[in-house]
Amino acid sequence: MFAAVISFFATSPYIVTLNAIIGSAILKTSSLSKNPFPAIDAETNDGRRLRSNRSRRRIIEALFELLAEGDMAPSAVSVADRAKVGMRTVFRHFEDMDSIYDEMAQEISEAVMPMIVAPYESTKWQDRLFECLEKRAELYETVFPMKMCMTLRRFQSDFLGEQHERDILYLRSALKNILPEEITSNRDLFGAIEVALDFSTWRHLRQDQKRSVESAKTSIRLMLEGLIAGVDLD
Repeated sequence: MFAAVISFFATSPYIVTLNAIIGSAILKTSSLSKNPFPAIDAETNDGRRLRSNRSRRRIIEALFELLAEGDMAPSAVSVADRAKVGMRTVFRHFEDMDSIYDEMAQEISEAVMPMIVAPYESTKWQDRLFECLEKRAELYETVFPMKMCMTLRRFQSDFLGEQHERDILYLRSALKNILPEEITSNRDLFGAIEVALDFSTWRHLRQDQKRSVESAKTSIRLMLEGLIAGVDLD
């Protein structure tokens, strides 16, 4: 399984950086460009704090880079080597590996939140459902490496298991908000729609079937169209 994951990432566009994700989100929400690391005398308290913050940042970015390259279970040693810091530095900043995942997840969540909460353009629930597909596709493509890691490791990590449950509940709630009560109260129908839009379906199409983004969206669109074909609420 891990070999397939590594092979997929080696030939896919997912080799991105944490800065690229966050930078992309910033460009979408602001035209201002600020230097987060202003020049500070290295011998001052602020200078020492700056170096410490930079080390912490490199550790988080190192974890994300390793995940993006296909290492779904990077060790603390690998993270330290990639960040070019010592093991003592890693665990001076973070209590354990889950703490690094936690902070990385928070940064990515903040970066992608604008695309999740962006208002829908359509007023009809059917059209909003297909807008939701577009939003999910963009979200899944953005967080693919991290989401793959969480899916594979959530049974060995309390933090990742809890994060997985939070993600499911949030996306389920967001989906219910755009669908009429007649659908959300139908457990079988709503469950099928939720599965069609779930990351596991997206991963299967993109990774196992090696489909392009547009092709994967077309398949899911066909699923959704079939599921709601017999629903007439007008």
